Amino acid sequence: MLSTQSQGKIIFEQRSLVSAALMLVLLGLLLSRFVWLQVVQHDAYWDKAEDNRIALVPVPAARGVIFSREGEVLADNTPAYNLEITPAQTESIEQTLDVIDQIIEVSPKDKRRFRQLLKESRSLDSLPLKVRLSDEEVARISANRYRLPGVEIKARLYRSYPHASLLAHVVGYIGRISKAEKRQLEDRDDSLNYAGSTHVGKTGLERSYQHQLHGQTGFDRVEVTAGGRISRELERIAPSAGMNLHLSLSISLQQVATEAFGDRRGALVAIEPSTGDVLAFVSRPDFDPNLFIDGIDPQSWNSLNKDPDLPLLNRALRGTYPPGSTYKPFVALAALHTGKRNPNQHFRDPGYFELGGHRFRDSKPEGHGSVDLKKSIVVSSDTYYYQLAHDMGPDLIADYVRQWGFGEPTGIDLEGEASGILPTTKWKMKRFKQRWLPGESPSIGIGQGYNAFTILQLAVATAGLANQGQVMKPRLVRRIVDPSSAKDQTIAPAVLHDTGVQPAHLNLVVSAMQEVNLMGTAQSVFARAGYSSAGKTGTSQVIGIKQNERYDAKRIAERHRDHSLYVAFAPLDAPKIALAVIVENGGFGSQAAAPIARKVFDHHLLSQQGRP
Repeated sequence: MLSTQSQGKIIFEQRSLVSAALMLVLLGLLLSRFVWLQVVQHDAYWDKAEDNRIALVPVPAARGVIFSREGEVLADNTPAYNLEITPAQTESIEQTLDVIDQIIEVSPKDKRRFRQLLKESRSLDSLPLKVRLSDEEVARISANRYRLPGVEIKARLYRSYPHASLLAHVVGYIGRISKAEKRQLEDRDDSLNYAGSTHVGKTGLERSYQHQLHGQTGFDRVEVTAGGRISRELERIAPSAGMNLHLSLSISLQQVATEAFGDRRGALVAIEPSTGDVLAFVSRPDFDPNLFIDGIDPQSWNSLNKDPDLPLLNRALRGTYPPGSTYKPFVALAALHTGKRNPNQHFRDPGYFELGGHRFRDSKPEGHGSVDLKKSIVVSSDTYYYQLAHDMGPDLIADYVRQWGFGEPTGIDLEGEASGILPTTKWKMKRFKQRWLPGESPSIGIGQGYNAFTILQLAVATAGLANQGQVMKPRLVRRIVDPSSAKDQTIAPAVLHDTGVQPAHLNLVVSAMQEVNLMGTAQSVFARAGYSSAGKTGTSQVIGIKQNERYDAKRIAERHRDHSLYVAFAPLDAPKIALAVIVENGGFGSQAAAPIARKVFDHHLLSQQGRP
């Protein structure tokens, strides 16, 4: 029997063995964990450590430049000094702002914008507090730099539009990225390319070609402390500047067309028929796009937004109007194509067309006498087209004129284009849940009724007439050039529709349009022109006139008066330019619209500066 001492010794030894075994197990676990972390998971945890030590700071690329047909700069980047704060490098944002207030004046608007950016950005982002510092402000901040940790003066490129309002509706403008736009960018495949970006294109070509103009964002690889402050720069991946856009638009022609409108409201689109190149694109009134770059002030916004003339509306692209008598050449072609009329048919024009006891009146109360198709265009006989539209109906007209580009987007390289309205029986049923009535057809023939097209569509269709029935897709950008490699991407002309119009039919209509300018409604405007041309005047009603009343502009409010329209192309033997123009509430087409077209033609065809 073991003694008490021996028993105690055995127990001690057993406990020691158990403790040692437990320690070995724990040591084994610790060692295995060490091996797991340091060997098996080495790469993963090394990457995480590097991510904590190294940060990528985006470096935005310079936005691409936009040039006119003549090579003149339309949208550029100008350098300016910004006062910027990196939150991670400051001990107290509010304290820093207080110190800055003692040195230079910072407006409440600038502070509100900064605090908003602070909420939406990372701590390592450099955020602008005040942009476009004066030389004096730069000097003051520089002298007090020791008091402002995390505050820097940085040179930034800012978008500028040298021609201001002249091209506002074409070039458009950029603006700060909104919350909605930020969410959209985050869902894109190239979202990383927008890291550090503060502005995107909002309207015009700036929006349509945002991807090409934006460029490729660069990055600075920097080492940061545990507190998130940058200690040193390790590597820079340089940004690549955005692509440059070279337009078909002529700045000199744009200037002439804009000045020709004066203070009147309206739109004009001029096109090179053989290519679809847009030579001028005017919407009046316009606005200064420079106001929007860094956020428009409330006073300027209210002034633009509440203006009854609607300067923010792109009338050439989105404004829809009844085409008036400018529609008659296309209805005439539809009649010839379908066999509803032939060139030798004559109809009596007594000054009205009567249907169901209602008289559709001609612009000439006494009528035009005996009228054939050619004369109907030259003298602009409403009665002839009342009868014709009644005989054809809306569907037959629409089936033909659609191929000239009416009632559908032209596909121009601008976003937001209106489709217009090309009325049919099916369209009316879908829109109003009503059947088409016979009394609705006559007005269709003279470009009234439900008809509503854009000035761009009218210009494209007119250019198709000049191009022997081949309708070209309109384009503003001819070339996209990479400034770093000089790689040039040329945008090839594209056919929108090949109408297949019979040459005899086209020649008849064009001959009639030529006589419009020689002896018809536009005779006085194009007298002694140094080139041959073909055109058609038009007048579209804004308000209806009662059955037994006559139109009297003097008794009608200015904004309720008829619109003045005109379409034309020149020269006849080899057309270089086709256009459509509208002057809102301008009256007869020959009164307001045609004189603008004459000035544009004179400049483009007779002036050395106007030649492509």
